[in-house]
Amino acid sequence: MVATVSNSPRGFQGAVLKLMRASDFVLTVTGRTEVSEHYLRLGFDAGGLFQAHDPHPTMWLRLWFPAEKPHQRAYTLVNPNVDDGTFDLEFALHDGFAADWAQSAQVGDTISATLLGSKYDLPETRPDGYVVVGDLASLPAVNSLLSSIGDAPATVFLEWTHESDRELPVSTTSTTTVTWVERKGEGAALVEAVTSAAFDAPGHHAWVACDTKTTRAVSAVLKSNYGIVKKAIKAQGYWIP
Repeated sequence: MVATVSNSPRGFQGAVLKLMRASDFVLTVTGRTEVSEHYLRLGFDAGGLFQAHDPHPTMWLRLWFPAEKPHQRAYTLVNPNVDDGTFDLEFALHDGFAADWAQSAQVGDTISATLLGSKYDLPETRPDGYVVVGDLASLPAVNSLLSSIGDAPATVFLEWTHESDRELPVSTTSTTTVTWVERKGEGAALVEAVTSAAFDAPGHHAWVACDTKTTRAVSAVLKSNYGIVKKAIKAQGYWIP
């Protein structure tokens, strides 16, 4: 049986996005891979997305999940293939309507998606290096960014919850260092790890995407302890703890 998520009314959020000229698409599930017991990758037909928009680093879509009230969550495109019109999305599995939908999704299922506000440009001038801080929710975006910067030096901090998380693939090169940090104290351990590893980095670019509280705290550390100026820090809270 094919489960279809239609372009049903999306409440205030949907109305605002429509006024902002967001683009809507219908995605079709083409495959699924259980990367780990807590991490799932679904393949999708892009539904004409790449005919309207060229992919770029950390590009993300809002998916509209079936629920009593309209709910949307943002996910970063993985392995976008313009020629085939396909891409993957990765889901960190936990309690919630998005994870529930992903776990039950089968080939042929469809879901509505909206594209707006996804643009991210790499620095025009190559920085001395990158400091990247994320978690399981932002891992696809972290990998997208790392793949885009090539052999530029990158210091990466990733927060994990389950032991198997540390086995998830990270797009590294010989100039990438990755530190996995167990989530403790609502992100306090990650903030402490970033603080303890501080080095003089005024010529670096930083990219941060964790929960909202941790993102703010890490951004402050990068400015005060690493010497990275505000305009060289791209920070976005990916979820609310």
